[in-house]
Amino acid sequence: MSSSSVVVLAAGKGTRMKSKTPKVLHSLCGRTLLGHALHAAKGIAPEHIVAVVRHERDAVAAEAQRVIPDVIIADQDDIPGTGRAVQCALISAKENGVDLGDTVLVTSGDVPLLESATLQKVLEAHVDASAAVTAVTTIAPDPTGYGRIVRDGEAIARIVEQRDASTEERGINEINAGIYAFDREFLEEALRGLGTDNDQGEVYLTDIVEIAATAGRLAQPYVLEDTWQAEGCNDLVQLATLRRVLNTRLCEHHMRQGVSIVDPVTTSLDVDVVLEADSRIEPFTTVRGHSIVRSGATVGPYVVIEDLEVTPGSTMDAG
Repeated sequence: MSSSSVVVLAAGKGTRMKSKTPKVLHSLCGRTLLGHALHAAKGIAPEHIVAVVRHERDAVAAEAQRVIPDVIIADQDDIPGTGRAVQCALISAKENGVDLGDTVLVTSGDVPLLESATLQKVLEAHVDASAAVTAVTTIAPDPTGYGRIVRDGEAIARIVEQRDASTEERGINEINAGIYAFDREFLEEALRGLGTDNDQGEVYLTDIVEIAATAGRLAQPYVLEDTWQAEGCNDLVQLATLRRVLNTRLCEHHMRQGVSIVDPVTTSLDVDVVLEADSRIEPFTTVRGHSIVRSGATVGPYVVIEDLEVTPGSTMDAG
């Protein structure tokens, strides 16, 4: 039976956030960005989860351990790049006597809408195809800034970063989502051959795809139709956009479960709130933390609650 582990990359500084708070520790609907990524990883019940840290190391590591107490913390060294980050994860696991299993999935700490169900499908597709690499891709109307997927038939020949892409390659709108599944043995071997011969002088994890293709191993795409699941967060504008999208999805989920949300546009929900069927949320209401709104209860309008239980049939309003 195939075994797997997940590596979550959380070492970046996130300078475009223009904030003293590390990017992955910014909050989105009641969880940090890193918290969302770790919950998604945990949802596939992997053998181990590794978080790679560097910028504000102690704070980021503490958050990872708060979310998943047995997470393995790996420190990225001075060598930049996602390839080096994954290599540091493998080294740390080996130093801790941890077997990461047959398949290593790699995700990012700043992609908060990624779902466990998607990771599970990526893992299954990877194992079923006996692939060396499975890279999650998506179609972007404007691919500017993203790595482009260069195909060889149905397989991936290589992934080219924006700065290294030719004019023709920049016209490709299938982009790299930065989420992967790797055959662990192949990954370890391929990482040893990576260098920094590119525009940014970094060790690119994406170079492993071309290594696989050259070696006659399968590098396959997993095309993600829900592009929001691959959307990263690089600044506070993107954070607000992701918050709006996730909040809309949370409201729709609860309404489909029998909750009356009068105005989803003015309602804010955290991911861990419990809203029972036949409860009612009035406009301009915020429900945070681990709040529970029982059946028959009404909250709002113009109310903010956090970590509270609203009893069955009761009303909590601004009065």
